Amino acid sequence: MINDLYTPQGETVTETPWQVYPRPQFKRNSYLNLNGRWDFAVSTGKRFPQYDKTILVPFCPESLLSGIHAHYGEDTFLYYRRELTLPKDFNRGRVLLHFGAVDQVAEVYLNRRIVGKHTGGYEAFTIDITDYLQPNNVLELRVKDDLRSKVLPYGKQTLKRGGMWYTPVSGIWQTVWAESVPAKHIETLDIQVSLEQAIVTVTPKLTGTVVFEGREVALVDGVAVLRPKRAELWTPENPKLYDFSVVCGDDRVESYFALRTIETKIVDGIPRLCLNGEPYFFHGLLDQGYWPDGLFTPATPECYAQDIQAMKALGFNMLRKHIKVESEQFYYDCDRLGMVVFQDMVNNGKYSFLADTLLPTLGVQKLKDCKRHKSAASRRAFYEGMEATVKQLKNHPSIVYWTIFNEGWGQFCADKAFDKLLELDDSRIIDSTSGWFRRNKSHVESLHIYFGSFGKLKAKEKPLVLSEFGGYCYPVAEHLFCPDKAYGYRNCKSLDVYRTELEALYREKIIPAVGRGLCAAVYTQVTDVEEEINGLLTYDRKVCKPEADNMCHLAKELAKAIRHGQGEPQ
Repeated sequence: MINDLYTPQGETVTETPWQVYPRPQFKRNSYLNLNGRWDFAVSTGKRFPQYDKTILVPFCPESLLSGIHAHYGEDTFLYYRRELTLPKDFNRGRVLLHFGAVDQVAEVYLNRRIVGKHTGGYEAFTIDITDYLQPNNVLELRVKDDLRSKVLPYGKQTLKRGGMWYTPVSGIWQTVWAESVPAKHIETLDIQVSLEQAIVTVTPKLTGTVVFEGREVALVDGVAVLRPKRAELWTPENPKLYDFSVVCGDDRVESYFALRTIETKIVDGIPRLCLNGEPYFFHGLLDQGYWPDGLFTPATPECYAQDIQAMKALGFNMLRKHIKVESEQFYYDCDRLGMVVFQDMVNNGKYSFLADTLLPTLGVQKLKDCKRHKSAASRRAFYEGMEATVKQLKNHPSIVYWTIFNEGWGQFCADKAFDKLLELDDSRIIDSTSGWFRRNKSHVESLHIYFGSFGKLKAKEKPLVLSEFGGYCYPVAEHLFCPDKAYGYRNCKSLDVYRTELEALYREKIIPAVGRGLCAAVYTQVTDVEEEINGLLTYDRKVCKPEADNMCHLAKELAKAIRHGQGEPQ
């Protein structure tokens, strides 16, 4: 038995969903939102079949909110169609068509002429359609999503949902939109920050200025150095953002930055993670990014902020975005509301319960990994996804930490992957192997403990991160996706027992470990997800299980322990 659950926002979705600007850190005035009702069809072979359905974009066809609520066979193509007529005076030189994310392989057609193709289900892509435009146009997509090969990154999606594996997602699942730019325009911004300044690099190297705090700073060889009159550092408690604009000829882009650093340091003989130079305890939660009505896509953009604020109200300051890349709205909300993000790469490769979960949980956690997952295509796809993730998200101040591999799933040559990621971004913490199968190169020692002793939580040469633990379960009647099945790591018979045991877990296991070097802890998890009922919120976000006052008190104790070195002595 499966229930159709809706979030409060999902019960009021309109025919024009997700109208917010999709790229808050790279914003222009030119903007045409293409979400809404599209024609939809499926076919196993024929190109451009008869369209016999409609779908509400940007929701995937598997979701309730799409109006389709079905997953089609792996040999099936999904087809999307809508008219595209540009507003008068919209075209300023070049017209760019943007897709936030389409899972997995997308061919884009304009007036039945192919204009672009993209492979990969989690990153944004852009197509210049200027040379194909007519006064009135028909935009179409042909999408293929095949989970069987496991070559492309696919995250927690599975064809047979159950336990910690969830309903698959295919097709368009983020905003589709268009903008127009001058022939010579800003393509990217790179923002490097310290505690005093931001260095903004414009690509290509255009002549122009950066407008910041009421003054103009000239671009010199595409670079501007921005120093606030009053340097105010970004923290979860004070998420200060600085706005600026880049003006190059007829092109203008609005953006922002924050002043903050993240590093590892030895403090009183213990390796610590330091935010802005000071030890900081990252009190976090695993965040799967699933919603019962929209699956990968929340009903409205505001849902992100509501999840973030709900977790802040419980005293948490960090979310580990687990094996998924979100819409940029999520990261913008974390930037502005003050929520640290530990960002996972999206894994691919075949998963083995025996090798990747059971044996490591029993203690078999040493493994040479360069002969694992030897498919050249799979390795190449993982690296391409990792590079795309970093390039898309690297300017967001809330992200302080990258995770490459999770629990051995898809893991290969972790030391080489560390080196590749360090070349892409040397300004953040890198966790090469979250859970187990540790190799030589990683900024942290990263453990998962769901069963067994917490006594091994003691830092050695690297800062110690408990990157998953907990998973306590309590089913809330009338808010269950699957009432006859439950998945988690510890069942609680009543709400009182759940609250008591959850609080005891922090008080007896986590807080004492801070004195032994624990720098971060990631509880599983933000919400229930399908059969998993180990969330602090129910899957529909309508019930919060813990008591906020007690959880906030625990958070204060963790912060006090990291500041004063309290907890059990080494």
